[in-house]
Amino acid sequence: MRIALGLEYDGTPFHGWQSQADGSGVQNALERALSEIAGRPVSVIGAGRTDTGVHAALQVVHFDTDVRRPESAWVRGVNALLPDAVAVHWAMLVAEEFHARFTATGRHYTYLLLDRPVRPALLNGRAGWYHQPLALARMLEGAAALIGRHDFTAFRAAECQAKSPVRTLDRLDIAREGNMIRFDLHADAFLYRMVRNIVGALVYVGSGRQPPSWIGELLAGRDRARAAPTFASAGLYFIGVDYPTRFNLPPTSAPLRIPLS
Repeated sequence: MRIALGLEYDGTPFHGWQSQADGSGVQNALERALSEIAGRPVSVIGAGRTDTGVHAALQVVHFDTDVRRPESAWVRGVNALLPDAVAVHWAMLVAEEFHARFTATGRHYTYLLLDRPVRPALLNGRAGWYHQPLALARMLEGAAALIGRHDFTAFRAAECQAKSPVRTLDRLDIAREGNMIRFDLHADAFLYRMVRNIVGALVYVGSGRQPPSWIGELLAGRDRARAAPTFASAGLYFIGVDYPTRFNLPPTSAPLRIPLS
């Protein structure tokens, strides 16, 4: 049988979502806890791979097992065995056709960025930081070029293993609350470090280092070497996944509230 889980995690103490040889991935921690409850090894598949220092407000995973346990065991029992930085929200028996990654139809990310002269202490590891005010209007103008279906080669990391760089980005909202700027993105899928590369390019625009038209030029040029550096991982949150309604899943997204800035 196939079980789906929804979980959240603080990415700070982990080397990303994916299993690591030294056991330092979020996936390792989750599999250890699930295996304890199942009494045998359990392997999970996640909806998306987050990098070192990236957080998840709601990650969806699935695993297969022939061990029958109440749903509460896969939530409260597993949580009792997980590190404090990881918590399962819900567990549900799902159809065999459900796949956390391949049946997903969209993914949501949020990036939180402080723009002020002093680096964050309270929000260290929870928000990105730029040392001077950024012009929101300029960033919004530049971001408009990214909406739609495009070749995002200029915004993918060199290590990206995706077969195609083409993605459909249908939401890129940018809003400010005090010193906190929030980027909300939704796409059918994202390339490796695509969100952090987009934020890095928009920071160049917001700071006046590049004009808003530069974003469209980068997109058309398809040359990662011409773009801005990848921005810090600290402010990036994987906040949810879209699935067909036929799976009748519990909530699979958890929008963030902007923290005190």
